[in-house]
Amino acid sequence: MEYAIEAIELRKLYGDVIALDRVTFHIKKGEIFGLLGPNGAGKTTTIKIFTGLTKPTSGQAIVAGFDVVKNAREVKKRVGWIASEVIVDDELTGWENLEIQAKLTGVKNWKERAQDLLKYFNLWEAANRPVGKYSTGMRKRLEVAMALLHSPEVLFMDEPTIGLDVGARVGLWEVVERINKDFGVTVLLTTHYMEEAERLCHRIAIINKGRIIAIGTPDELKTKYGTDIIELEVKDKVDTSVLSKFGEVILEDGKVIIKTKNAEEIIPEVVKAIGSVKSVKLKKTSLDTVFMNLTGASIEGEQVNIQRLYRRIRLARR
Repeated sequence: MEYAIEAIELRKLYGDVIALDRVTFHIKKGEIFGLLGPNGAGKTTTIKIFTGLTKPTSGQAIVAGFDVVKNAREVKKRVGWIASEVIVDDELTGWENLEIQAKLTGVKNWKERAQDLLKYFNLWEAANRPVGKYSTGMRKRLEVAMALLHSPEVLFMDEPTIGLDVGARVGLWEVVERINKDFGVTVLLTTHYMEEAERLCHRIAIINKGRIIAIGTPDELKTKYGTDIIELEVKDKVDTSVLSKFGEVILEDGKVIIKTKNAEEIIPEVVKAIGSVKSVKLKKTSLDTVFMNLTGASIEGEQVNIQRLYRRIRLARR
């Protein structure tokens, strides 16, 4: 199989600190691949290696068939990068931002491509307007247009929706889905939003303390590492011994709580074993539960901490 991105035994040391510890994964062409992990887990370091901003201590990183260290120039031609921080210049127009990007990436006949991208992202009418007057969603779409100006095969997106409101965030999700479908761009995405990962990513790798600890589709990860909860309100006293085969059983205020896998499949058997049941509630496992089971931390908590940091930064700039 031909891969767009390959990490092979990647290690990165900062002094005595191990940022990446033999990280290995392969991303297929046209795939949207998510990299999830707590703060400091190694997500941004991984992207910096693939985009040539830092070199691995050992191991190999390959993009579009080229080694990022040995063939850095070839890799640069084939990758785009969108960071969590805004990179557009508010004082320049959208068109001028694209012109600067063209010079930075060496795109010679850029005007037609820029015009096509501005129209594609519904920014053509605002092309000559200062970016400072753009909405948040427009600014983010312009960033994507800039990243795609040189027609990269691979797009790296490092926490691209941090600090965006819900509307702008959903708008960017739609943009990612469109460019993946229309242009066939492979996307490596880091995110703190479980909903984002579940909606966009074909596969996900969870990284913790510099190591990949799980890889799979969202459904595969939930099946393997998640826990469903069945909550049954019962009429009579229940013999828990007949339920232990289904999973962990908890009795609580006239309710039977069972922690198990594939709950939907076993609910009929559970009800039959109990006999008299008033009601049944099912709580399906979530990616956040999977993340917590594997890392011991809630990624939603990580998300809140980062949002607080961005609010502080915005307040400091006023």
